[in-house]
Amino acid sequence: MISSFIRLLLIGNTIFAHAAAGDFMLSAAKPLIASAALTEASGLAVSPKNNQFLWAINDSGGTTDLHLFRTDGSDSGKVTLINSKNTDWEDLASFTLDGKAYLLIADTGDNRGSRNSCTLYILPEPALPATGGKLSGTATSAWSLEFTYEGGPRDCEAVAVDSSRQKIILVSKRTIPPEIFELPLRASANPESLMAKKVGMTDTNSPAARFIPFANQPVGMDFSEDGSLAAILTYYSVFLFQRNSKETWAEAFAKKPRILAPHGLPQAESLAFSRDGQQIHLISEGQNQPIITYQR
Repeated sequence: MISSFIRLLLIGNTIFAHAAAGDFMLSAAKPLIASAALTEASGLAVSPKNNQFLWAINDSGGTTDLHLFRTDGSDSGKVTLINSKNTDWEDLASFTLDGKAYLLIADTGDNRGSRNSCTLYILPEPALPATGGKLSGTATSAWSLEFTYEGGPRDCEAVAVDSSRQKIILVSKRTIPPEIFELPLRASANPESLMAKKVGMTDTNSPAARFIPFANQPVGMDFSEDGSLAAILTYYSVFLFQRNSKETWAEAFAKKPRILAPHGLPQAESLAFSRDGQQIHLISEGQNQPIITYQR
């Protein structure tokens, strides 16, 4: 449904050009993703080991595959996460913990607000292929977190990891305003009672809301590796939230965000910071979509 409003998105690029803020500018380069298997990209993460590799997942009901490609769009294969289910995979995060690289898959989509629980899968990042090679095979979770939300079910497509504080932050999609939830990164002593606690709210109101359906809904999120920035993706643009070292993420998300120039994608749902924090990559649902990059 969103894709039918491509023209309005492009109009928004002109009408709301003044909304561009901060020091991230859209790059002219837009390489296409070569993998034909990535058709409903719902999560994106940069490899903690190599800034040139991107991981992505497909949306609800798809396979339990993690797709790997380079920032130039070239296909680098995939791995299948065994002993898992893609009920509604909606975001992907990468992080380093105790010197080891990990990926987190967020099975947190809930369009009808009816799921009894959601699941986060955490796995060691698979070994990256050699130059020119392609990844294949299977992967296994190191641990998983099954949880509920304080206040009842929520639809969530925006999840990020703060490994320094060992916290997982989740932002609801359909509540007005979006709500901020928090979980521990490590499994608790009693995982059956794990509940995401509501810690605050945020603002992703779009100046193009009357032109773009659901423009204000958060559909992706990532933190810069140094923890100073959070980026929330909507169907309109990217919202940047600054955080100082003494602030919680709830406090950072309570601030007024900086809004970057509209991305113009038909159905953007995936976003990731580069490891050095100098780039923000975006991709849209659909086959052979471009990689859009904001360059610092």
